[in-house]
Amino acid sequence: MSVVRLAVVTEDALDIAAHLDAVDDPTLGAVTTFVGRVRDNDPDAGGAVVALEYSAHPDATATLARLAADAAEGSDAVVAVSHRIGRLQVGDAAVVIAVASGHRAAAFEVCRAVIEAIKRELPVWKRQVEADGTTAWKGMGG
Repeated sequence: MSVVRLAVVTEDALDIAAHLDAVDDPTLGAVTTFVGRVRDNDPDAGGAVVALEYSAHPDATATLARLAADAAEGSDAVVAVSHRIGRLQVGDAAVVIAVASGHRAAAFEVCRAVIEAIKRELPVWKRQVEADGTTAWKGMGG
């Protein structure tokens, strides 16, 4: 059983059902998901946020697969994870993670470990766009 069944950095819209399908396994009874969406506000923004523009290093997909594998190490969990790049509007999914395991504790733990690793280590950068045209780079991570 492959631990990382899907790891993609893409300009395409993210499909939650595809992530759930990727971790579907009759031997694994717990499934957790995380969806990180673009919101219309940020504590550092002077006004309404209207979009996020994500860019990625060419190695981002390989890094994402490694982060997911590291998060699942030592457990029976399987992972599907994707990060979107390009211009995303408010409400668009930027990150989707699905984790399946034999029991809920591991599924929750691995899912959280994946998103925290993405925030720390994935070479993806975002530029926040506000309604008045103001932009700000937000650094690494989703």
